[in-house]
Amino acid sequence: MFKILINVPKLRQLSFDNAVIKFCFPTQYCMISTSKMNYEKAEENLQSNPYYNKYAHKIADLQKTSPEEFLARLKENENRKTPKTSNKHIATPLAGHAGTAKSGSTVFTKPKLLNDVMKTELISGKSADEIKDIWLEYHKHKDCIAASVPSSNFDLLQSRGEKFPLFLLPLPRDQGYEFILCQFSGNEVHFTPLISYQTHKENAPECLTMVYYTDIKESKGIVLMKGEFNKDVLTALEAQCLANELQLYYGEENEKRTLLLERFTNNPDDFRHMDLIANLETLSLK
Repeated sequence: MFKILINVPKLRQLSFDNAVIKFCFPTQYCMISTSKMNYEKAEENLQSNPYYNKYAHKIADLQKTSPEEFLARLKENENRKTPKTSNKHIATPLAGHAGTAKSGSTVFTKPKLLNDVMKTELISGKSADEIKDIWLEYHKHKDCIAASVPSSNFDLLQSRGEKFPLFLLPLPRDQGYEFILCQFSGNEVHFTPLISYQTHKENAPECLTMVYYTDIKESKGIVLMKGEFNKDVLTALEAQCLANELQLYYGEENEKRTLLLERFTNNPDDFRHMDLIANLETLSLK
């Protein structure tokens, strides 16, 4: 589920013929905490109290004879006036940066392990190709997509995901294209329709979640991917299409597509959604 944070960057707009869809991207998670008490300020506030003059001499005596008690009472007085706050993390799967995004993707959940979905001891003696065949065959008749990604390709995809954590992908539909918002979060990539995010904000449901299992990356040289999708929103073919587009933008070196990623992230005012469609249609013609 997607959540919205404070300090949201300015809105950007995409024009779809006569309709205009506005969308905003939340910043990285932040921490809210109380600061240390300023005793000089507290004493100044005490002196502004209308009853201060009446008890000034008693306050002065206490300050001289027992400064520790004086400070303790100051603190107690300030605590009564200051709303209590607690250290609180506010985070979101859509915690990527728009406009001036520089830091990497943020991990909000515990990394998923390959052992949670298969018995890894059974593949320890297998080759990378054998593991790939087992992985694909296992998911062949399930409502998900799967892939085996070479380690070098995954390294590129992950590094670009850290640099460009948020992006739009055009999904071909019967009546045109629908834009899907995707965001990297650790070894996961989350997808939701742009119109759904615009409508539901923090309640926007994910239509596709891709998880990359890196458990055997070093030993076998591959990373296994599994993508689960909402069948009410996407077909298996559409989910695969999004995975393929993600690979094209993040898993390959391409000057034109890299320029679109950079423009979307660093110069949103210059970004044009039609460039994404043009790029996709160019691929379709090849």
